Amino acid sequence: MNSRFLVLVFWFTLTLSARAEDRPPNFVVIFCDDLGYADLGCFGAKKIKTPNIDRMAAEGMRLTSFYSTCSVCTPSRSSLLTGCYPRRVNMHVNHENLCVLFPADRKGLNPEETTIAETLKAKDYATICVGKWHVGDHPNFLPHKQGFDSYFGIPYSNDMNRKEVPLPLLRNERVIESPVDQPMLTPRYTKEVVNFIYANKDKPFLVYLPHTFPHVPLFASSRFKGKSERGRYGDTIEEIDWSTGEILKALKNTGVDENTMVLFTSDNGSQQKGSNFPLRGRKGQTWEGGQRVPCVARWPGKIPEGSESSEIISTLDFLPTFAKLAGVPLPEKTIDGHDASDILLGEKGAKSKHEAFYYYQMDQLQCVRAGKWKLHLALESKKRNWGKPEGKAPQQLYDLDKDIGETTEVSPDHPDVVKRLLALAEKARSELGDVDKPGKGQRKAGWVEKASPRLMKLPN
Repeated sequence: MNSRFLVLVFWFTLTLSARAEDRPPNFVVIFCDDLGYADLGCFGAKKIKTPNIDRMAAEGMRLTSFYSTCSVCTPSRSSLLTGCYPRRVNMHVNHENLCVLFPADRKGLNPEETTIAETLKAKDYATICVGKWHVGDHPNFLPHKQGFDSYFGIPYSNDMNRKEVPLPLLRNERVIESPVDQPMLTPRYTKEVVNFIYANKDKPFLVYLPHTFPHVPLFASSRFKGKSERGRYGDTIEEIDWSTGEILKALKNTGVDENTMVLFTSDNGSQQKGSNFPLRGRKGQTWEGGQRVPCVARWPGKIPEGSESSEIISTLDFLPTFAKLAGVPLPEKTIDGHDASDILLGEKGAKSKHEAFYYYQMDQLQCVRAGKWKLHLALESKKRNWGKPEGKAPQQLYDLDKDIGETTEVSPDHPDVVKRLLALAEKARSELGDVDKPGKGQRKAGWVEKASPRLMKLPN
């Protein structure tokens, strides 16, 4: 009897082990709002304490040439979700040609696009979005129409209050609080994610956590308010660091830590209060400080500990990388991202698959990067994502390996490089367009007949 029981236990253990090995990895994407390049300890912050994210870097990889595809909210989120440049999916401007979507906008991410969540559904992933959505607040565009099983968060930026519906907190399509208690957003987001991890520990899952902060206005719970040496701005980041620690703890406690890739990054550079050092520029610009953002990747036993990569990787690459690791096909429609799993897993000699990386400001192509070279294009009127245009801009070439701060223009010394990057710019214009010229590869955004005056009202 005892020997038979031991055989059964042994067989059951082997079965569970085989199932665990066959199960595709979990993915957790933590996406801050307006976090600067040097606002984390592992990227040089001195007065903002981020021990949990720093530990992630020590146990994983720092990506030092990681990019968001835009220097403002809506376009950057559309890229992470679809693996496409904002112009390809027509999310580079709203229906009034403004730089982001606004409450009750007519436009949103087209439900016919295939998102990162829908891609992973091929392997029956459980999916959740918790936090700031901001790619359309009409019910046609909310997360449940984009492959997410559930949603908890705010539909747009936390400074977008409306008279009809003050900043709302949604659970799926329903407003559960308006105005939302902003100081408690990060703790509530964290609880939602932790509960989801416990509930789905026995199946593959995707967590997309686009945080509300450190976008202004700044709020932190009483536990963190007034605690950081960097004031309220630092408070919000230190609370996000705490949140990250709670999520990592949940992964360990549920036994899925070694089968989970966690990525921590930002939608664009800091606007004013944070630090983009040593980069030039800030949010809303196509200088490096607007779009090069900190990124940390962790997957115990898979991503080499304490490693670093300066290869060009972007939020565009999340979808194809996850698809490769999960063993699912890519979307049928063209995407712009590439599988970066070989870089993340530390394979010797792994290189970025991006022939070029393009910097768009709304509908205007402003820069192109290939390898270490970045070319700012000559523009008669350089657009800004808000405010007045910057005026006429000359052509400028920078060697980012030697000059990360874009201080020394070197185009006269490298006419061949300029010629090559100008040709790459023409490829982008042909495929994605530029200003009033449409690109052959552009697709339609989602539209509704007219803007809804109500958004989503609280139930009576």
